[in-house]
Amino acid sequence: MDAERKKLTDELRRAGISKAAIEAAWPSWWDDALAASPSGRAELRFALARRLGLRSQPLLGERVEFVWNDEARFKHLTAEDEAARATMTSFGMAIGKSLLQSVAQGPAMGAIDAERLREALLAKRTYADLGGLVSTCWALGIPVIHLRIFPLDAKRMHAMVVHSNGRFAILLGHDARFPAQLAFTLAHELAHIMLGHLAGAPALVDLEDPATAGERDGQEREADEYALTVLTGSPDPTIETNIDNFNAPTLAQAVRAAAPVYRIEPGTLALCLAYRRQTWPVAMAALNRLYPDVGPLWQEVNGVAAQQIGWDSLTDEASDYLRSVMGLPDA
Repeated sequence: MDAERKKLTDELRRAGISKAAIEAAWPSWWDDALAASPSGRAELRFALARRLGLRSQPLLGERVEFVWNDEARFKHLTAEDEAARATMTSFGMAIGKSLLQSVAQGPAMGAIDAERLREALLAKRTYADLGGLVSTCWALGIPVIHLRIFPLDAKRMHAMVVHSNGRFAILLGHDARFPAQLAFTLAHELAHIMLGHLAGAPALVDLEDPATAGERDGQEREADEYALTVLTGSPDPTIETNIDNFNAPTLAQAVRAAAPVYRIEPGTLALCLAYRRQTWPVAMAALNRLYPDVGPLWQEVNGVAAQQIGWDSLTDEASDYLRSVMGLPDA
């Protein structure tokens, strides 16, 4: 590592930015020879500032200053997370703006209520599920990606909605094991958009899983109810069983049978029951049976995104960075 790269990397690390994020943002054109050139060093700092959401002028003076500091709204923020606020927001905003630049604006439809969205999803599929939600977001001009690189070493955001010039992008962060789990997260983030929860804010960050988080504020409850209505048809679904004690095989069998009747995806039914009765271990074991061959969900989400992003609208460097953040192979 040349001295210039080490010096700048150390400064970014002291600001709390993860090594993986720095490496992904580092431009491919940098080499040792450019370290001796003032213009080369300046261009390096401008490139890093764009990708990490930093102010370029302070970075030229080797001082890290984030573009977005106090404006974003954080859900489930604890005192120890305060220092990470600017890092997460600035990183997410930089990614989100790059995404929106590469995607055509969707139809001018305004907010869509949960019942109408569910109706639209069920018009073409048996259930409102992860695949349907991802496709619907893209059709509405709301890009969705699953981050593979995070701005902090330890703290990963569960999901984030970015707001720029009246448009939105959704960044998923949690590696959910099963499609029904990620479907709820995506429906919850879409709810924040449709319910106007980002009014006046550049971003909204859910640090915890909205399905299992503890105390919720009013917006979180509204987003939960919207998501449940999209997925189940009710903001407060009542899932009943004819027996009090059941195991994973019987639960998996029961939700498979009930799913087409109620048009609720089997995994979603199992999760609703787990939430009602706090039977999470049994439900997780049942999900293993419902999705025996499921692969990494981020690959499914980013596979769709790779087909939808207008890569030609981005510079080569911006394209390379976005691919790196999404875990995609080089073009």
